[in-house]
Amino acid sequence: MKIYFAGAIRGGRGNAGIYAQMIDFLAQFGDVLTCHVADKNVRASERQFSEQEIHDRDLKWLLEADVMIAEVSTPSLGVGYEIGRAIDSGKPVLCLYNIHADFELSALIQGCRELNVIHYEHLSDTYPEIKKFMTELKQ
Repeated sequence: MKIYFAGAIRGGRGNAGIYAQMIDFLAQFGDVLTCHVADKNVRASERQFSEQEIHDRDLKWLLEADVMIAEVSTPSLGVGYEIGRAIDSGKPVLCLYNIHADFELSALIQGCRELNVIHYEHLSDTYPEIKKFMTELKQ
């Protein structure tokens, strides 16, 4: 299974450590196409690419993926865009939101019937829910 993991990059890097843990967990279910999201230096490493190259590369990965998992505790225009594109392409999407986040979850995410949203207090709280979500996809 190909997994597209999304998390804020330009919107804020405060959750990069959580992204790394999440990507490590997701790797047991398949190939995570976007491991770079957890890289604490991702913004510096992406300077070698134009905006269009980043867009085209990420969209290619998204369209290749079987599923999208998005950590949405930090608001991000890019993650929102990716979620919309994933929905439009018929991909299953799971959003993870930390209840202690500094920002309230957007009603456009919370209220979207095509999205599965998990509210969590501790990252480990998401693991059984993710496992269930991923297992149901394989059936």
